[in-house]
Amino acid sequence: MKTAAETATKSMSTLNAVGRRHALRSLVAGLSLAPLMMAGPARAEVSPDQAQAFVENASRELVKVVNGPGTTEEKATAFQKIINEAVDINSVGRFCLGRYWRVATPEQQKDYIELFHRVLVLNITGKVGEYKGVAITIVHSAPREDGVAVTSTVTRPGEAPTRVDWLVSSESGGPRIVDVIAEGTSLRLTQRNDYASYMSRNNNSVAALIDALKKQATGS
Repeated sequence: MKTAAETATKSMSTLNAVGRRHALRSLVAGLSLAPLMMAGPARAEVSPDQAQAFVENASRELVKVVNGPGTTEEKATAFQKIINEAVDINSVGRFCLGRYWRVATPEQQKDYIELFHRVLVLNITGKVGEYKGVAITIVHSAPREDGVAVTSTVTRPGEAPTRVDWLVSSESGGPRIVDVIAEGTSLRLTQRNDYASYMSRNNNSVAALIDALKKQATGS
């Protein structure tokens, strides 16, 4: 029979793997997920043309950083700036916590959003050197109930092209990316399911998830 410590270690390892997989998928898509939005559908106030132009600009800046000159540290700094400007990280973070957002205390909500932001940026910027040669081609855009989906094709040397849909919403005031759907898989929904699974194994504790995110953020 496994001890409580062994179970906790396995859960923490699973969450770390989830974080790495989440970041990897996001970067293969060209950009990761990302003020607060309700967990339900957002109003698609941004037009398809506006959303497409926004994604074209963000992806162009991303590719410029990945394939351009500079040290890994310089590229990581540039990546962080793009993420902060292009992705509605607070919205994505709240969505990923799902129903647990309503039971979290105000202090837990604050701590969670801060840690979600730090872990997301750390996971993405930590792998910036692995995506040399990436190219993103915008195909078209179409409105959805929860935003505008901008379809693109992402290619990397030695790999088959990947279809990636960038979900854009203006719920927080201007166009921002709130999800990345890689080959039909929603990254924010996958992350929410993984977080819920982790908390269900830890007495439905938001505090447990926050502690795990703290360890991810510090690399411990």
